[in-house]
Amino acid sequence: MSGHGFHVHGPHDHEVEHAAQHEPKGMAGKLAVLTAILATIGASFSYMGGATQANAGLYKNEAAIKKTEAANQWAFYQAKSSKQNLAELAVELVGDDKKTRYREEIERYKSEKAEIKIKAEKLEAESSDWNHQSDEQIHLHHRWAQATTVLQVSIAMAAIALLTKNRWMTGVTLALGTVGVVLGALAWLHI
Repeated sequence: MSGHGFHVHGPHDHEVEHAAQHEPKGMAGKLAVLTAILATIGASFSYMGGATQANAGLYKNEAAIKKTEAANQWAFYQAKSSKQNLAELAVELVGDDKKTRYREEIERYKSEKAEIKIKAEKLEAESSDWNHQSDEQIHLHHRWAQATTVLQVSIAMAAIALLTKNRWMTGVTLALGTVGVVLGALAWLHI
């Protein structure tokens, strides 16, 4: 990691770089190239994991906003219901000359409530849709994180293979790298 003139190596980074410089065409050179490729792919996967996590948070926020808007509409609906109930009570209590006015209010409140109900249900559906999109993004985030983690383990195995000069560890490195790439492909395909 570099920044502000300060450079920090991981324990295996220095060994991989050193071995690659002294044996560029042998096993060390191949492992160095493989490590660089895996690190590049892993960085891309890590970015995608962060992006999907951010999207999930934004979508969850939108869901909460829509849910609050729906709750406000339902409170408005309840207020209209209370006014309608009072108008219905007034019809029973007032003289015949005022009943027509209260019956008109009852019908107006029923009409207004129907419109409010449609708005509230629409907002609830939007909230549900945002929640669903957030859940999908979280699933993708987990898939990207799995892919990144497996690639990081693969890179560590490459360092072990280089230090121990074990060819079978190179196979483990390749196998884990393949698994990491497959997991990344599954994330890319939204599976």
